[in-house]
Amino acid sequence: MELTLPPKVTDRAFERLAEINADTAALQALRIAVEGGGCSGFQYEMKLDEDVADDDLVLEKDGQKVLIDSVSLPFLANAVIDFSQELIGARFVIENPNATSSCGCGTSFSM
Repeated sequence: MELTLPPKVTDRAFERLAEINADTAALQALRIAVEGGGCSGFQYEMKLDEDVADDDLVLEKDGQKVLIDSVSLPFLANAVIDFSQELIGARFVIENPNATSSCGCGTSFSM
């Protein structure tokens, strides 16, 4: 039986979040949610959020926070949240071992 762990956030992702927050008065967290839809069945929604809900998992380092709601959490077990900077652009990415397939853009997946 495989051990289920909460998602891991890389140092690079926390560093990018700190850069984003350097220009804001109120610290904002990166909220990650999984919703139905997208070209593969489920899609990731990522946004900045100042509010922490009672059922959020809070992953924190050096004052920077990543929030995941309790409904999305099972879909993100053992995942890695990273920040990628490539020629086509820079973005937060999720490496999800639970996804059996994903679309080319990396924002939707199926299980």
